[in-house]
Amino acid sequence: MKFKARVWKFGNNINTDLILPIQVYYLTPQEQARFVFHANRPGWVDLAQPGDIIVGGRNFGMGSSRPAARSLRNLGLGCLIAHSINGLFFRNCVNFAFPAMECRGVFDAFSEGDIAEVDFDACTVRNATTGRELPAIGLPPKLLDLLKAGGIYPLLEKEGLIAPRVESRP
Repeated sequence: MKFKARVWKFGNNINTDLILPIQVYYLTPQEQARFVFHANRPGWVDLAQPGDIIVGGRNFGMGSSRPAARSLRNLGLGCLIAHSINGLFFRNCVNFAFPAMECRGVFDAFSEGDIAEVDFDACTVRNATTGRELPAIGLPPKLLDLLKAGGIYPLLEKEGLIAPRVESRP
């Protein structure tokens, strides 16, 4: 899996309340995506383009287990690269097929608006604007396969372990 797009930077300890505010939890998943980062960057969803990449600091996705990663995917973002990712949020990224990978030093290697080239198979992150390249922490093969399959539900459906799912309100 490879991505090349503009970078949006979000700092340390970005919590799931900022990504998916509780006030919109009972909206449809598509409606929820319109409120991503509304509390700390109102109007940002109107600036973000499909495929754009989030670069985060330490402990990205801390907080509750709400499906905030699904909102990032539904917004059409390409992937998340952060210095460190909260474990529960990371697993939700995999389950909802939103590519996320840790890369030490990535926050300082990019300015907002730079172009990132991310290769999940080679475990590399490159700032195409400056030429700087960093090694990332690769995903275990099974989790990478799960991401490529479209997430946990499509994989389980494909294997006949669950009936086809119709996504509904949370």
